[in-house]
Amino acid sequence: MKYRDTLLSPELSAERSKYVSLVKERISGTGVLAFIQTFGCQQNEADGERVAGMAVEMGYGLTSDPAAASLIVVNTCAVREHAEKKALSSVGQYKHCKKQNPDLIIAVCGCMASQEHRADELKTKYPYVDFTFGTSDLYMLPELLWKRLCGGKRMFLIPQDEPPVAEGIPVVRASTYRAWVSIMYGCNNFCSYCIVPYTRGRERSRCPDEVEKEVRGLIADGYRDITLLGQNVNSYGRDCSFDCNFAQLLARLSSIEGDYKLHFMTSHPKDATRELIDVMASSEHIARQFHLPAQSGSDRILKAMNRHYDLEKYLGIVDYIREKLPDAVLTSDIIVGFPGETEEDFEATLDMLRRVRYDMVYSFIYSPRKGTPAGRMDGQIPEEIKGERLRRLLDVQTEISNEANHRYAGRNIRVLCCGRSTNDPNMLEGRTEGNKIVLFEGPPELEGSFVNVEVTDTRPFALYGKKLK
Repeated sequence: MKYRDTLLSPELSAERSKYVSLVKERISGTGVLAFIQTFGCQQNEADGERVAGMAVEMGYGLTSDPAAASLIVVNTCAVREHAEKKALSSVGQYKHCKKQNPDLIIAVCGCMASQEHRADELKTKYPYVDFTFGTSDLYMLPELLWKRLCGGKRMFLIPQDEPPVAEGIPVVRASTYRAWVSIMYGCNNFCSYCIVPYTRGRERSRCPDEVEKEVRGLIADGYRDITLLGQNVNSYGRDCSFDCNFAQLLARLSSIEGDYKLHFMTSHPKDATRELIDVMASSEHIARQFHLPAQSGSDRILKAMNRHYDLEKYLGIVDYIREKLPDAVLTSDIIVGFPGETEEDFEATLDMLRRVRYDMVYSFIYSPRKGTPAGRMDGQIPEEIKGERLRRLLDVQTEISNEANHRYAGRNIRVLCCGRSTNDPNMLEGRTEGNKIVLFEGPPELEGSFVNVEVTDTRPFALYGKKLK
């Protein structure tokens, strides 16, 4: 499927604009508000900003109070069962809002709503939900809303396998200095534990010209931190009519003048190239951070996960990163308790942590996902064993993270100030280009600016310092 085949057709784009105008005309002057709630990953956050953008485009104001809203959109996650239950709990709470305001429209979108069994559950058990739509159908919000406002029946969309890419959707960004930019959608990898390929469809890449246009606009508007998003950014541009891979896109974007840093996620090890690492090493605008999900240190488990690499290949990538980017912050994802994981397999993962010495890992207990191969596998691990292994993994990684952060003691570093710390409101929170948390004292107006800080103390998960003049 070529790039031009993935674009939303001019006819559908015109149809979308028509429904935007119809909704806007209907609610004009009523002062109605929309409440957008997002769960999950950065890609979901980017989707939520587009949902908010369309709401404003149609004439809604935005509110943080669901009780004041005439439109509630719950943007859901399906990566783990806990995430789905949390989203369903929130949807359940809005039943009271509907009772107080029968004209309230409640919609559910995102990965959870893209699963047929969850859409059916929302249809039958949550009668106050007006419609659902998946990640691939965000552009259809104005049409769905218009039809429901006109008294149409409840609608529960199931996503297409190869949905289009809709350019030109407005965005209301949550920050004025940090931005998400989706460069592609969907996933072709089908890791045996993951529901994402079933909820987000096949891979579709955006045109590099459109991506560059968006990034240039953000830099011109003063954005300091821009993260390029994709389920596997390393496969960007594959099977497209344009000739541009991810390393080339990154080089193109990093040549734009300005004071900013580019991040990206997620990077699948099977497609991580030396070309990409070389591009990172050559540019001052690309953050010295590499998130490289390993998931397991056992070749047997990696094969069962359908990850398409072994430990030797993975460590080869790590070694090249260390060679070309010796100061890079390296992070990873680890799944504990995958079906069939033996104590020997788990020890291999701990050995990998000790060998690689990540700055940080995001560790998860395996959660069966309905419809995935791993959910049907024999050898499901008891919860108490999974919990015990997770605690052991965290003990090992906490020690490694502590050592990694201790190397920053006494150094002067540049951080992007992100405002008051949520854990300690007396401190400001900054982020290094490697995304390490730095806490320091200073005035709130520093938020959104780069600040030089001397590190005076280190902890496993944060650095402490004082602002330099």
